[in-house]
Amino acid sequence: MDSAFLSAIFGLVGVAIGGLTSFLTSWSIQRAQLREKRREFERGRREAIYSDFIAEASRLYGDALSHEKDDVTDMVKLYAMLGRMRLVAPRAVITAAERAMDAIIDTYLAPNRSLHEMREFAKQGGMNVLVAFGEACRDDLSGI
Repeated sequence: MDSAFLSAIFGLVGVAIGGLTSFLTSWSIQRAQLREKRREFERGRREAIYSDFIAEASRLYGDALSHEKDDVTDMVKLYAMLGRMRLVAPRAVITAAERAMDAIIDTYLAPNRSLHEMREFAKQGGMNVLVAFGEACRDDLSGI
């Protein structure tokens, strides 16, 4: 074979390999960026759902401490948030949310507490109904 012909073939093979390498590198980088963007979006969505649940559960728990009710209308929004969480959250978060809701319902059904009773109740750790939920959320979000 002619050396000029071999030189041209090797040159074309080199260009093809260089182009393929460049394409694969760009594709790999794009894929990694897209995956990271998806993770960030999912984390933000879960953070928003968890934050909304904490705000509503805190409000309802505070209301439950001073109001004895046998009415479920205030709990509807919290149940809806739990339903949204079931779509994206792991089982540990759902279980912790259900326990928090049970504690709120039990508190609504219990007799009203005076301010003095609430102070003692808080000292005994009775105000920590969302601690397990918060820890489960933190574990979930750190894994994303």
